[in-house]
Amino acid sequence: MTATPWLDVLDETIRSCATHDRPDLVRRLRVRRAELAGPKVRVLVLGESGQGKSQLLNGLLGSTVCAVGDDVTTTVPAVLQHASGPTASLLSDPRSGGAATSGDPTAGASRTASDPAFRPVPADDRLPAPYTGPSSVAARSGAPASRTGSRLPIPAGWHSVGTPLDSLVLEGPALADPPSEEAAQRTPVDVDAATAEANRRADVRRVEIGLPRKLLESGLTLIDTPPVGPDASAAEHTRAALSMVPQADAVLLITDVTREPSEPECDLATQVFALCPNAAVVFTKTDLVPEWERIAERTRARLASRGMPATVFGVSASLRMVAAESNDADLNQESGYPALISYLHKDLMGNIAQVRKRSVGALSRLALERLVVPLRERLTEVQQGGNEELSAKYRAASQKLEEVQRESSRWQTMLSDEVADLNADLDYDLRDRTRRILREADEYFDTADPVKDWPEFEQWLRENLRTAAEANSTWLLDRFEYIAHRLAAAIMPRDPGLFASDAVLTDVPREEIEDLKMPTVEKFTVGQKLFTGMRGSYGGLLMFGLATSLAGMELINPISISAGVAFGAKSVLEERETRLKRRQATARTAAHRHVDDFFLAYGKQSKDTVRLIQRELRDRCNAVAQELRTEISDTAQRIKQVMENETAERNTAARQLAKRIEELEVLRRRADALAPKSPVRELSA
Repeated sequence: MTATPWLDVLDETIRSCATHDRPDLVRRLRVRRAELAGPKVRVLVLGESGQGKSQLLNGLLGSTVCAVGDDVTTTVPAVLQHASGPTASLLSDPRSGGAATSGDPTAGASRTASDPAFRPVPADDRLPAPYTGPSSVAARSGAPASRTGSRLPIPAGWHSVGTPLDSLVLEGPALADPPSEEAAQRTPVDVDAATAEANRRADVRRVEIGLPRKLLESGLTLIDTPPVGPDASAAEHTRAALSMVPQADAVLLITDVTREPSEPECDLATQVFALCPNAAVVFTKTDLVPEWERIAERTRARLASRGMPATVFGVSASLRMVAAESNDADLNQESGYPALISYLHKDLMGNIAQVRKRSVGALSRLALERLVVPLRERLTEVQQGGNEELSAKYRAASQKLEEVQRESSRWQTMLSDEVADLNADLDYDLRDRTRRILREADEYFDTADPVKDWPEFEQWLRENLRTAAEANSTWLLDRFEYIAHRLAAAIMPRDPGLFASDAVLTDVPREEIEDLKMPTVEKFTVGQKLFTGMRGSYGGLLMFGLATSLAGMELINPISISAGVAFGAKSVLEERETRLKRRQATARTAAHRHVDDFFLAYGKQSKDTVRLIQRELRDRCNAVAQELRTEISDTAQRIKQVMENETAERNTAARQLAKRIEELEVLRRRADALAPKSPVRELSA
């Protein structure tokens, strides 16, 4: 047998739900598909307590099969279907723990709330129950019926938190695993007492009533539901009733006409229409409000303004029962039931394929929206990009690389400046130390005789020059260690010990200080002394000899000889002193020359050492900076590569998401085509 187009749409929706990992939706849609494959058309009757739902059904069937009253009289679903004879059965769950012992009308509330996934089960063979025929009904009453509570048929805990009805249906309590029909316990009861008995027992899941009615003969199944309402006491009934909406082929929203529906009530109607497009609004108790047609028309206009054109009916169960007793056709027409029955027969049962197509379209659209919404959110997230952290790291790495490049020129300038200062300081220090040595040498040779004291002076000068060289070298190394720490702090602030002194600062090359050669000094020999004495004594002898010759003495006499000896001795002493001064001057000159040679030689060695260490530091700094630049550049490249890969993955994911969304949108448009806005029937009474 060839599948109908709407069944193809439903099957594709189920496959899409399975593809997108939504087993909950798959299960619910498969349950609904199995129901749509059956011959029955389920019409769900929803309304607040006291709105006349049960009376409406009694009027349709011409029998008081549904319990009525001012209190909550419907706590379990009542399934009204065709049977060859009147039958009624209570289906109870053996796992629920037994029947209630009191007549509490809310005894079945916890059971209906715990079994939201109600699935009407086709009745097979049932034990017949006694049937007493239609009971008499009350005549028209002029007093308005009482209405308990506000007109807000919105489940407690649903509208207050903003949860839409389709979420309650599609993503509400998961389908429980109900017992099979064989496991379910069936209890035959009297038809008239079936609903009342079911309401008193806590173990009953539903009541099934079969009646030989022509209205039901074509497969129409009417389902009376627990009342909906805003009160916390009715919350469980509300959730139980609303959870059956997706399993209904059509919905009748029941409200009495004694007051116009409130905004929350219209909100609920709007969402029920969105979930089940085969819905109509039925105003009850029209016999109590002569101008009920204007209220109904305004309600239909309000729903139409919300984009939900609704078919509206007005009925009176009281008039229907009186017309049945009196066989009054005009009164029956006035009750409004013929128009409602015509809607059920012609619009629903006479057009089953269209009804089911619209139901499938609405349900498929809601299920597909559950799939599209997270995909759109994911697509937005993917398009906005999720690599802000990587982008920040890449920017930080780029800034760090630029900073390292700027620091490279800065530390090179700093190294040059520090080395220039060091050279100047070292030159000044060495010059100052050598000058102090020379001053001490000059003072020493003011009294010392180089001939006698030169070895001692040479030893002293050597030690002082070595001390000056060592002090100067130590200062050189200390300053370079300081410079190395500054460079390390500039290049790698977190690693100030980057340039260890034992790895960078090599030993200062030292050369042995040359020996100080004794200068050539003239010795004052005995012959020289004799010659000097004779030369000096000659003048004294001659001068005093001539002077004494005037006195008649000989030229050479004791006085002249004494004077010659004195003058000779003075000449020898003066010559010796003069020769000592010359030797001291020669020694000073030799010392100055030696110190100058030391200054030039050691200064050259010191400057060479400075250049060697400067080059070593420069090369090491360049190597570290290059390594740091390479590391940062590699890190930036890796981050960029990851970003490019993620961007490519996001683009791929975005294309895939867009493709999946488009596929679902195409399927959703097909579902929308199954459930177009239906034409509105004229208001009927």
